[in-house]
Amino acid sequence: MADVPTDAPEHCPGTTSEQAGKSSACQGCPNQTICASGAAKAPDPAIEEIKLKMATVKHKILVLSGKGGVGKSTFSAHLAHALASDDSKEVGLLDIDICGPSVPKIMGLEGEQYVEDNLAVMSIGFLLGSPDDAVIWRGPKKNGMIKQFLRDVDWGELDYLIVDTPPGTSDEHLSAVQYLSGAGIDGAVIITTPQEVSLQDVRKEIRFCQKVQLPVIGVVENMSAFVCPKCKNTSQIFPPTTGGAQRMCEELGLTLLGKVPLDPRIGRSCDEGKSFLNEVPDSPAAAAYQTIVQSIKDYCSSNATPAPNSH
Repeated sequence: MADVPTDAPEHCPGTTSEQAGKSSACQGCPNQTICASGAAKAPDPAIEEIKLKMATVKHKILVLSGKGGVGKSTFSAHLAHALASDDSKEVGLLDIDICGPSVPKIMGLEGEQYVEDNLAVMSIGFLLGSPDDAVIWRGPKKNGMIKQFLRDVDWGELDYLIVDTPPGTSDEHLSAVQYLSGAGIDGAVIITTPQEVSLQDVRKEIRFCQKVQLPVIGVVENMSAFVCPKCKNTSQIFPPTTGGAQRMCEELGLTLLGKVPLDPRIGRSCDEGKSFLNEVPDSPAAAAYQTIVQSIKDYCSSNATPAPNSH
């Protein structure tokens, strides 16, 4: 939880809980007295600090998924590439998947934090001694890292900040939503694949967005079909047994931003740290990406986040 101090014991109820400073888990905690007094229930001052820091960032977009392996980080990277293809726009990509940071690899970055002059990237992957190093952290430490990424990184003036999150609805998501609450988030793009086992978790992700009042920009269905690059025939590798993302969006009143076909060249481009949109611009998948990106740009333009009040 985002309201658990970094030096708290394992079963800390959280500083905003009614049991703060009073439960058995609080015994011996250095924060017990202040929590019991109620002073710890005051808003985290970092929220206001991040609000001021993010005043120069026009649009903030979270990329979410219910399951891992559905192409969320791949989509985040290509969304950033596509937005930055307009030289007049400044784009940032923040990877808050603390335990599984894949953005540096996908973006072809080894210790660098800029892909192009107008595309900046930040990830815990840059802070590890080796890409194989494991990050074994509990929630409070992850929370502190995300706070630093948002408050202490010099993002400068950006038109778009894309936040790539881990799968599910855990500490990282709560932290991102909480810390950006004052700055204003345009919304979330939710990534899925056609199978019901993926859609089931996406429905949980949508409930999460509703509970924390995070607007859903729309849903992207990855790996929706395979288009043979030679004969152009379409095959359903992952059949949408319950109607896929399209039916789910119709049932829940959400926008289906698009369906990206399965293309092995997307995976190859990511492994090589290259933009698929630049490598194979005429492919059906690239065309689907461009349509989706345009819909997101249109959404941001028509739902411009008011400039935060710094007073």
